[in-house]
Amino acid sequence: MTCIHPHSRIEVSLASQQLALWQGDQCQGRWPVSTAVVGPGELEGSGGTPRGRHRVRAMIGDGCEAGTVFVGRRPTGEIYNARLGRQYPQRDWILTRILWLCGEEPGFNRLGDVDSQRRFIYIHGCPDSEPMGEPHSHGCIRMRNLDVMVLFDRVTPGTPVLIHEQELSG
Repeated sequence: MTCIHPHSRIEVSLASQQLALWQGDQCQGRWPVSTAVVGPGELEGSGGTPRGRHRVRAMIGDGCEAGTVFVGRRPTGEIYNARLGRQYPQRDWILTRILWLCGEEPGFNRLGDVDSQRRFIYIHGCPDSEPMGEPHSHGCIRMRNLDVMVLFDRVTPGTPVLIHEQELSG
């Protein structure tokens, strides 16, 4: 596990469908992601990816095998494969690691019917067959399994996360 600078932060660009990990003003990594197919949205039931300032509330899946299937934030004992995908085609696959986000802006992405945490908004792994770099999720931020493992090992609970509609800076 890499020790992370106390000024680490995650930035997610809906425009470029990318996630960047920053330490101070130095970019430590960029990965393609997939955010909501319906675009941005904070309202519960919107299916949109919430914008604004968040933080990593909880980290789930440490030590789990790549492709571990989670339901209700608990491993099911399954490891995702194409056969499982065909067996349950309507499932929204949450795999490998979960970084559960909590909004930081009351009335915008925190509390009431706009609460990101109560909407179960995560950064998580998904089947490698799913497209990256274009919006396809149900509101979460999807990453490749190996990418989310790297990110997970380099952040801690409380890490700030900014989700916005501009291109990534730097």
